[in-house]
Amino acid sequence: MAAGSGAARLTRTLCFPSQLYEGAMAENQKLKTKLQEAQLELADIKSKLEKAAQQKQEKTSDRSSMLEMEKREKRALERKLSEMEEEMKILTELKSDNQRLKDENGALIRVISKLSK
Repeated sequence: MAAGSGAARLTRTLCFPSQLYEGAMAENQKLKTKLQEAQLELADIKSKLEKAAQQKQEKTSDRSSMLEMEKREKRALERKLSEMEEEMKILTELKSDNQRLKDENGALIRVISKLSK
């Protein structure tokens, strides 16, 4: 019996390191899979981050362009307003001159009318 018991113990002793190795290999494979998944997720996140940064830069660039355009438009409108105000001033002066000339013309017509009687 002792020989049979010793053989079983030897078999268990030989199988135990094999089982440890297989268990370690399975755990190693699981860890490799998790590492690959993490690397894929990291690459995806990096890609999204780069895309977001690029969009932010484009928005900032677009915003700067829009601000410049708005500034140019504002200056153009201010110039136009100034020109229109100047034209209004001239128009007022011309109306005043026109009224003065009408008044003078009426006075001359009256004088000529009295002289011809």
